[in-house]
Amino acid sequence: MAKNLLIVESPAKAKTIKKYLGPDFKTMASVGHVKDLPVKRLGVNIEDGFKPEYVTIKGKAKILKDLKAAAKTVETIYLAPDPDREGEAIAWHIAKELENGGKKIYRVLFNELTARAIRAAVESPLELDLNKYRSQQARRILDRLVGYQLSPLLWTKVKRGLSAGRVQSVSVRMICDREREIQAFEPREYWSLTAHLKSEEPPPFIAKLLRYEGKKIDLETGAQTRDIVSAVETKPFDVAKVAKRKQKRNPPPPFTTSLLQQEASRRLGFSAKRTMAVAQGLYEGVELGGRGQVGLITYMRTDSFRLSAEAVSEARAFIDNTYSADYVPAKPNAFKSRKGSQEAHEAIRPTSVDLTPESVAGYLGKDQLNLYRLIWKRFVACQMSPAVLHQTQVEIAVGKAIFKASGSVVVFKGFTVLYEETTGNGGDKGGEDAQLPPLEKGQRLDLVKLEPAQHFTQPPPRYSEATLIKALEENGIGRPSTYAAILSNISNREYVVLEKKRFKPTELGFLVTDLLVGSFPDVMNTAFTAQMESNLDKIERGQVAWTRVMGDFYNAFREDLERAEKEMKGEVLTEIACPECGRLMGVKSGKNGVFLACTGFPECKHTTNFYRDEKGRIVAEKPPEIQEDAAPCESCGRPMVAKNGRFGPFLACTGYPECRSTRPLDAGGDENKGLGPTDIQCKVCGGTMMVKVNKSGQRFLACGNYPKCTHTEPLSTRVPCPNKGCDGMLVEKSSKQGRVFYACDQYPGCRFAMWDEPFDDACPECGSPVLGIKRPKGDDPFLKCRKKGCGFKKSLPSVAADIEN
Repeated sequence: MAKNLLIVESPAKAKTIKKYLGPDFKTMASVGHVKDLPVKRLGVNIEDGFKPEYVTIKGKAKILKDLKAAAKTVETIYLAPDPDREGEAIAWHIAKELENGGKKIYRVLFNELTARAIRAAVESPLELDLNKYRSQQARRILDRLVGYQLSPLLWTKVKRGLSAGRVQSVSVRMICDREREIQAFEPREYWSLTAHLKSEEPPPFIAKLLRYEGKKIDLETGAQTRDIVSAVETKPFDVAKVAKRKQKRNPPPPFTTSLLQQEASRRLGFSAKRTMAVAQGLYEGVELGGRGQVGLITYMRTDSFRLSAEAVSEARAFIDNTYSADYVPAKPNAFKSRKGSQEAHEAIRPTSVDLTPESVAGYLGKDQLNLYRLIWKRFVACQMSPAVLHQTQVEIAVGKAIFKASGSVVVFKGFTVLYEETTGNGGDKGGEDAQLPPLEKGQRLDLVKLEPAQHFTQPPPRYSEATLIKALEENGIGRPSTYAAILSNISNREYVVLEKKRFKPTELGFLVTDLLVGSFPDVMNTAFTAQMESNLDKIERGQVAWTRVMGDFYNAFREDLERAEKEMKGEVLTEIACPECGRLMGVKSGKNGVFLACTGFPECKHTTNFYRDEKGRIVAEKPPEIQEDAAPCESCGRPMVAKNGRFGPFLACTGYPECRSTRPLDAGGDENKGLGPTDIQCKVCGGTMMVKVNKSGQRFLACGNYPKCTHTEPLSTRVPCPNKGCDGMLVEKSSKQGRVFYACDQYPGCRFAMWDEPFDDACPECGSPVLGIKRPKGDDPFLKCRKKGCGFKKSLPSVAADIEN
């Protein structure tokens, strides 16, 4: 029987560790946190020193029961969750649950899942870190106080279902501020003048105008540029100065969490969440054939550049053997971490440099291999010699003008033989990496052409995931373990959208941000948020009491909250006058989206949609014109007008808000077919069931005797569910994105679903029940087998005719 119990977070991690410890150890997983603040209430006693109320997380009671049972059978308990604040909190909560057994409880930390690291950690166990736990607890309570008190305020003032967060809302503000910078940007015209030149030896090259009449010149107009062209185009181009110097390019540092997320975004197109999920799997272990489960990288949540001496030595030996001694610097390369970094952690690196990407490729998925290769190469490259370049700068005199050309030649590749860091910036053939022919002072050059070009200054770009992570880190907002969650949260809310992989705020994002900035200037301030992160670090180092940090924050926050409850209005004023009463209009949010409403409500109920012009100014939409042949409303007879909503075009009654009748339109503006009475009787009152459509565009059946009878049911396809033993029918449903699919009406008992419209017939080639109807645009519909690999297809009309005959 095992004498020791070692508890980690994940089952995969437990499996990897188990093979390194002998029979004296039993390894179990807590599957993440086991206790947390309650979901449906604040769970913090503010008056009693911010005392938290921890409860067992739903679904974790059995895990805790199993851990307690196992703890009774051993002599010593080792708690080995991840070596960060969240891991410390997990360890602390488990220890509290197990301490009544009177067993010895230790904390063990390892940065990598290797036999050496695990055994060393167990041989030198630690005590639980109270300060690190208190730091996590302070962060959790801060986030709870902000989220659970701001969100209900937004529900009351703006719209039900909205959310706010201490870091999330600041991130959205940064995106909104960047969008306003873009909208306010005024492009400025400027010109460039490029000379295309060649000498007796190749290659041809370019030089850009640098000075004119002895002064550095900025070309502002086309006329100014053309005057210089006229002045120099007939003059000889002579080399006036050649300057050569040796330049070194040092290797980049190893990966921290944020650098890994940025590079994976730029190079692999991974989201931060995807990067961390793949990295988690590489850290916890991958099955490598006969070697079993092996952890491939060190812990992936870190802001430190520190590397162990053993790992550095291993890398230097590998470089020497693979390349040559020239690629190994005289002293190991060291990199300075930013202020406040957790130096107890290492940078992200492979657990063994001998586990090359090529040697493990057959055991990894595509994402795993791509990310592992990136980590492995970056680590090895960071310990290689600098690249050496001979850089040449040439000044060329022509009349009163001086043109400049730059180029470089790689003399020694150094680390670039293995790894080139991406920057996300476009290159320039005329830059320092351009190739130049041999040039000497006094040499005459041939002019191929002079190329004047007009340019305009560009606004700052919208944030991508990579640049937003970089901005958050530079501003001290969040920590390595939180970046992926921050980006995932703001992407899943309706506050921002991703357009061409760039964050753009929605109107709801602008509205909520403006309201929060007006009422909670501290919480929404990037400097304040960064200072709070610094305070959490001080709590972890034992430099300040966590209750003091909480008290200082909450005293100011409570004043803002009380003021906002009285004074915050759920609208942002505009300069647009109401056409009916003359009072100002305000931007508000309702169940159908953001709109303009008269601030004189309820006396004046005028509302209208709006849009923003290219400068971000709000412009009220003109009321729709009622056509002479407008369709009448089925409910009140008034004319219907076409509008656009969040789920596409639709017809709306002009009697709104007294009459709220709507009818959907397709993308071309035609009324959707298939709506109206059916031959189905209501199961409740016997009335005729009608095909209706809800706000998200999903069709359903509703009793025609509404509102006397409110019975509804899904729209059945009358095709039986193909799953064996299921007597359900396939019904039409709609995803969150508004895409129609078909699923069994016995869900969740039966989880069958398909995207294509079902057809009640079996495939004549493979026998699979229920075919799918394909309706390609501009072509006839056809039937297709659902089974992967079966190529059966047949036109829909001919199959239908075969069945009828």
